[in-house]
Amino acid sequence: MKNIKIGLIQQSISGDLNSNLALLATNIKEVAQQGAQLVILQELHNSLYFCQVEDTTNFNLAETIPGPSTLFYGALAKELKIVLVTSLFEKRAPGLYHNTAVVFETDGTIAGKYRKMHIPDDPAYYEKFYFTPGDLGFEPIQTSVGKLGVLVCWDQWYPEAARLMAMRGADLLIYPTAIGWESTDVEDEKKRQLDAWVISQRAHAVANGLPVISVNRVGYEADPSGHTNGITFWGSSFVAGPQGEILYQAPTHQTENRVVSIDLLRSEEVRRIWPFFRDRRIEAYDNLNKRFLDWE
Repeated sequence: MKNIKIGLIQQSISGDLNSNLALLATNIKEVAQQGAQLVILQELHNSLYFCQVEDTTNFNLAETIPGPSTLFYGALAKELKIVLVTSLFEKRAPGLYHNTAVVFETDGTIAGKYRKMHIPDDPAYYEKFYFTPGDLGFEPIQTSVGKLGVLVCWDQWYPEAARLMAMRGADLLIYPTAIGWESTDVEDEKKRQLDAWVISQRAHAVANGLPVISVNRVGYEADPSGHTNGITFWGSSFVAGPQGEILYQAPTHQTENRVVSIDLLRSEEVRRIWPFFRDRRIEAYDNLNKRFLDWE
């Protein structure tokens, strides 16, 4: 497939699960009606971003895979004949939970899943309390629109993850995301954070000669504990081409449904003029599997 139309859903989330699901379904149908063949949702889209606090009752939000959400999103994918990328809180076993992206094929079946590998632990992002690091590796998911290199949020800062997906033949790099500002950050710092987020992912596009799609949540979510001033998720979902060029970027402070066309054949053209894979010095990279290189 040469050209594909990708639907991005940048949505603000409420504390009402049923309302969130209903709005997600409406938004997914909107981009599908505009011709989207591949639709991508943001990270942990069913509920508020519960990782702002360490609270064992939040584990009640988790579901098995398959489970209620996979039935819900699978039915939507089948009805609309789309490939759909979702982000779920997975209950794998008692006491064992993952942050898991699930991809649905156009017939509603599960094409594959990816468990988030890099897990942050920062103020208001206490994900290590909830999520066990993924154990499925960096394996693209084969679908009718191509091989999807699905990663999740914190993974987007790691060039190794993007490279391994590309080396396994991914046609696209996809990042469902939940990232934003704490309100006490000054404006200059907010700009630096947002710029760094975009730059890092555009660099993955350039280094690997692949399009990158990052879909972030948007809107303010309070900290239930009151220890911080909550998070204002910065939206800014975007699509970058294989030379890092911005094909589309969503607003910072509002919801957005958008369909963007991508020419997958451009990746081959770009890799011919920028043959980074040809020139890699693989015999010299052994130390990349170490945590750090001490020196005197």
